[in-house]
Amino acid sequence: MSEASSSTPQPTASSSKPSADDIERLLAREATAFQREIEVERILKAFKLNAYEILDISEEATPEEIKKKYRQLSLFIHPDKTAHPRAPDAFDLLKKAESELTDKTKRDELDAVINQARLVLLKTLGLPTTTRDDDPKLKNLTPPWRQQLLAQSKQFLIDEEVRRRKAVKMNLANEGLEARKKEDEVNAKKRKAEEDARWEENREQRVGNWRNFAAGSKKKKKSKVAILG
Repeated sequence: MSEASSSTPQPTASSSKPSADDIERLLAREATAFQREIEVERILKAFKLNAYEILDISEEATPEEIKKKYRQLSLFIHPDKTAHPRAPDAFDLLKKAESELTDKTKRDELDAVINQARLVLLKTLGLPTTTRDDDPKLKNLTPPWRQQLLAQSKQFLIDEEVRRRKAVKMNLANEGLEARKKEDEVNAKKRKAEEDARWEENREQRVGNWRNFAAGSKKKKKSKVAILG
């Protein structure tokens, strides 16, 4: 009996150790998780008024390329796939950026501001305004061309946003002034109507008072005539 039990193979300590493949897969998962967190941070730190910066895509990207990049990033940093506490915020920013670049009017407005920044920057560098982003003259700049363009675009976009907010504030103030003016007109008409109504209500009383006064005057005249007679 002891011989049978002694012949039973016992599990070795080495069999419970993870294999090289297991370690490789674990490291890959950790690396991917780290990359997801890095991408979430990048999106959160991107300038919110520049949808291209949020999506990390060129201004020359086609609508198809924009949709493709959005799908890739939204799947990569989806809140269900990363433990980053602000992954939902980054996800919402991606959606908003994709929506703005899909809207032709909004994209044209953004492109106009960025193009203005590009022209100013090229003039500052002493380069023709027709210089493309992939021109060799822009390859070895310090800071890099892309970084300079993003910085200049950021400043222009901030200026544009300040102007827009001032215009909105002024419009609201004007609307408020116009609303108060209309309200004053309505109140003035209301007071006039109330005064007219009170005047009409008291008209009979005024007529009666006048008749009484006239009758009293006639009696006084008659009594004077009787005394004189």
